[in-house]
Amino acid sequence: MELIRSRDWYTTADGTDRGYIRPHLLKELWFHTGTACNLSCDFCLEGSGPGDQRLALVKLEDVEPYIHQAMDLGVEQFSFTGGEPFLAKDLVKILQLASQHAPCLVLTNGTDALQKRLHQLVPLLQSRFPVRFRVSIDSHIEAEHDSGRGEGMFNLALKGMKALHDMGFHVSVARHMAEAENSAEVEQSYRDMLLSYELPADTKFVAFPDFLPPGSHGHGPDITTHCMTHYHTEETRNSFMCAFSKMVVKQNGRMRIYACTLVDDDPEYDLGGDLRQALEQQISMKHHRCFSCFKYGASCSET
Repeated sequence: MELIRSRDWYTTADGTDRGYIRPHLLKELWFHTGTACNLSCDFCLEGSGPGDQRLALVKLEDVEPYIHQAMDLGVEQFSFTGGEPFLAKDLVKILQLASQHAPCLVLTNGTDALQKRLHQLVPLLQSRFPVRFRVSIDSHIEAEHDSGRGEGMFNLALKGMKALHDMGFHVSVARHMAEAENSAEVEQSYRDMLLSYELPADTKFVAFPDFLPPGSHGHGPDITTHCMTHYHTEETRNSFMCAFSKMVVKQNGRMRIYACTLVDDDPEYDLGGDLRQALEQQISMKHHRCFSCFKYGASCSET
């Protein structure tokens, strides 16, 4: 049953029908491991930092029922984000369970929290399905990365990425996207930098615009129903993350399902506690981060 939501969920400020997405399957299930992080970056879209408890650290017992329900719904991948996932004590146990059922992706800043637990990851190399890691390297220029994450974090993140690669794990890079950038040139600069660290030149990149901190009112025009039908087809609408993925979080002691990885700061995107019911709910394009998906095709997914 669909929850009761505000007028803004359905219409824009001028009364125009707001754009929406109809979920069509559960291809990827994300777990938010908690907003605690060993770094404190002022641009963090989750507002994460040391000791942050906006979203609580998850345990194996929190996650296990959703892994099994997702398998019943045909999920193809489990993905994990934070905060910094390696601050969740049960993360490796969770990955051991999840990777027996589907491929897994873990987002990490690659620094101390990961590196202290590298030895625990060795058994994952024998999992039924692969576990991959995406490391945040905001810029290919050391000073630019460190300006947001702290001095020495560029080299430390690349050290963590290199350690994962040398162990035999597939690694990718999350990077910042600048307005009107030449993406080919930027990524070539990244590839040159990665080669200097003896990392693969064919590394996959996932680029993100500035999503602004949680609770921001954002920027960009409203997305109407006309926008979603005039500028998008059924095929492109189905490529939006909220059409094929969901995210599970631990909030106020309860496990909740949100429409995607970018909207957990807005309670109207709380779809309840059951995955099957969450998939039945139409998703409004009212969140300010929805415009980034509309404009750039931004997606946290690698599926």
